[in-house]
Amino acid sequence: MNNPRILVAGGGAVGLASAFRILESFPEARLTLLEKEEGVGRHQTGNNSGVMHCGLAYRPGTAKARLAVQGVKQLQEFCATRGVRHDVCGKLVVASRAEQIPRLRNLLERGTANGLQGLRLLEPEGMKELEPHVGGLAGLHVPEEGIVDYPAVCEALAGEIRAKGGRVECGAEVLGLARRGAEWVVSTPKGEFVGEVVVTCAGLQADRVARLAGERPEVRIVPFRGDYYKLKAHKEYLVRNLIYPVADPKFPFLGVHFTRMIAGGIEAGPNAVLALKREGYTRTSFDLGDAWDALTFLGLWRFLGRHFRMCVSELERAFSKELFCRSLQTLVPEVQMDDLEEAGAGVRAQAMRPDGNLVEDFEILVRPGAVHVLNAPSPAATVCLAIGEEVAGRVREVIAG
Repeated sequence: MNNPRILVAGGGAVGLASAFRILESFPEARLTLLEKEEGVGRHQTGNNSGVMHCGLAYRPGTAKARLAVQGVKQLQEFCATRGVRHDVCGKLVVASRAEQIPRLRNLLERGTANGLQGLRLLEPEGMKELEPHVGGLAGLHVPEEGIVDYPAVCEALAGEIRAKGGRVECGAEVLGLARRGAEWVVSTPKGEFVGEVVVTCAGLQADRVARLAGERPEVRIVPFRGDYYKLKAHKEYLVRNLIYPVADPKFPFLGVHFTRMIAGGIEAGPNAVLALKREGYTRTSFDLGDAWDALTFLGLWRFLGRHFRMCVSELERAFSKELFCRSLQTLVPEVQMDDLEEAGAGVRAQAMRPDGNLVEDFEILVRPGAVHVLNAPSPAATVCLAIGEEVAGRVREVIAG
């Protein structure tokens, strides 16, 4: 196929990086990226914690583990050569209870197996050299973790796509996907776009866009909102860089933590609660269609039954600043309620199976003329360039037939 016409749906980090990598592989391609918002990176990528994850906790052998170590280095190199603000500042993972210390050692083993360098187990004295106000019984220093300006990453990727001859069309929500012979016709508010290959990287709408293309994915995107607080300016001295808890293996999310932001300030969070609007960033955000999608999905009820106590705890913490603060005090005991002010939220697109299990790894579906990224949760923003290489490889298979 000479000069293939390629349409990429989705202008978050994964869609942009996929378009960028496709144009690197196929410089002759006529590529158009379609983004429904008026700018790129407006949802998951632009509302996350701004951390560059280096692959500490992912199960060895998974795509997450494989791509994290190379992906974070690719992102750092990209930022360095494009002038995007970033800082490899390191993080401290804290065991606040005795039963968490074996899990901390397991993290050390897992991170080492994944290829991380410089990991160190620390006693409280060593922890306080890194974070003078931290609490806890033991810690794990992860020097390769960092922070970055993800909206700037997205803008830089969009610029690279245009520089390579591609188009970035904003305000072009995918409303329809129809197969016409060997072509795809994508309907948007900006008219129809035609291509031989379509790539969907729709994040919070991934399952719906795949269904527009005629797929019937087993998985359903279930949105989880994460609320943030931030330390007031006069208390920012309590945290130098990144302080995380040891994740609870009974629950699939990390737990609230402290993050120094690349633009300044210290964020605290996020929690994880079911969102009743896929792109809703307040505690009261509601969309009837999104709520119906989630609440009529049997997998969600199985998930809630399996993690009932933890889900109730997360919901209570979402509406209680006091409970949120107590969680943060396990990491930094000096933090008080009056030190915190609200700081927005993000929504995580998490694919879930009908049996209630989360799809923990990245999931990419390949069909004739199409590549669908069905699941790309954290650390997808960090490893977007590495995922983009995977997507470009799938596109190569599709074009080769």
